[in-house]
Amino acid sequence: MRVHAKFMTSATDMKQFPSASTPEVAFVGRSNVGKSSVLNSLVGEKIARTSSTPGRTRTINFFEIRRPGQPRADVVFADLPGYGYAKVPRELMAEWPTFIEPYLAQREPLKLCIVLVDCNIAPQENDKQMIEWLRQSGKPFVVVATKADRVSGNQLRNNLRRLNEEHQVEPLPYSARTGSGKAELWRAILEAAGQRSEEAV
Repeated sequence: MRVHAKFMTSATDMKQFPSASTPEVAFVGRSNVGKSSVLNSLVGEKIARTSSTPGRTRTINFFEIRRPGQPRADVVFADLPGYGYAKVPRELMAEWPTFIEPYLAQREPLKLCIVLVDCNIAPQENDKQMIEWLRQSGKPFVVVATKADRVSGNQLRNNLRRLNEEHQVEPLPYSARTGSGKAELWRAILEAAGQRSEEAV
């Protein structure tokens, strides 16, 4: 699906959030899970910086996403800082609850949280904590298993089953390199935003 993507703003404080006029979808996950690669593959251009150094994203970055021919944005993507990386400075981590937690808990236009997990490693405790928090908070979410192209078919099925058993949710396998899972994820995004999803296939 073709879309136009436009950077809106970066926020480190609730006062810096954009106006709440468009449905929003938040992307959350551990540092180095491939979040930027997923974002870039969804929109077909490099809007989020990829880095071999985990913990680079330190703000909530908002992107306006519009399908061709639409007069206004269909949805806003919110790229949240990665969690679970020990080398992120403590003083920086201490600031995150002042704007990340309020965003997830209180942001009215937030319609879907996309939790990215690495399907090539064992289920992680901080991923489980995030999923449980979203579940208990009643926040709509989908779990996306990134880097699905890096393992064979049988191994991928075993890894997905392990994630399912640990997190009690069916993960969507996704490959930013091949585009596998892209149509399914777009369908979930547009449906959550109240948009027609036929073009996502």
